Amino acid sequence: MACGARSRVGDQAVSVTHPLVMAARILSAQVDALQFSPPVSHVYNPLDYAWAVHEAYLRRYGSGRKKVVLMGMNPGPFGMVQTGVPFGEVAMVRDWMGLSGEIGQPAIENPKRPVEGFGCTRSEVSGRRLWGLFQARFGTAEAFFAEHFVANYCPLAFFDGGRNLTPDKLPATEMAPVMAACDAHLRTLIEALSPEWVIGVGAWAEQRAAKVAAGLPVKIGRVLHPSPASPAANRGWSEAATRQMQALGVWGD
Repeated sequence: MACGARSRVGDQAVSVTHPLVMAARILSAQVDALQFSPPVSHVYNPLDYAWAVHEAYLRRYGSGRKKVVLMGMNPGPFGMVQTGVPFGEVAMVRDWMGLSGEIGQPAIENPKRPVEGFGCTRSEVSGRRLWGLFQARFGTAEAFFAEHFVANYCPLAFFDGGRNLTPDKLPATEMAPVMAACDAHLRTLIEALSPEWVIGVGAWAEQRAAKVAAGLPVKIGRVLHPSPASPAANRGWSEAATRQMQALGVWGD
């Protein structure tokens, strides 16, 4: 079964002179060709149906050298799945980053996880926490992105009916080609942005970053994942993540 066949909304001709845009197009094409078995019922690729906003994110905020790249695992159902932006809680993407646009539809939509784009009224808690911290600390999106960038390791969202499946929970044999493509993309991103730090948002992302960045002149760190499924995150994620960034020496007091 070719679960999660995607639409071709993003296949229109685009200028790919921007290195991250080119890398994202390559990654999207590579993962779009893959197939997945049960328990995966649906696969969404926001780099396809939400390409216009994702490209705008890369072009506006992914240019030049960055001091810090923060990397999450994969899209959340009410974040990047809806907006095409990593941790892309609708209000933060629209109102703080100033990004919006038409979001297409996956060819096979999960009725339990509809893509409503910027009309989605559900808040992505992880994204609200993550971007909320950056807004509180830096004020404007331009000030934050001057030295920071946020990416996801894997662009695909996986579902078992209404349940979100994260890449670390899927069979290694099926994930091997996904991770090969994502490893290559992450290395390209690191080489393009030349960061001093790559910070994994969560332990799994840190581990992938450490593997991919081996041999590159970059330091690896980690912050607590802001997921509401994490008791520690629910006890004050912003404060905990700030302390971790300060302890690493990424941020000052």
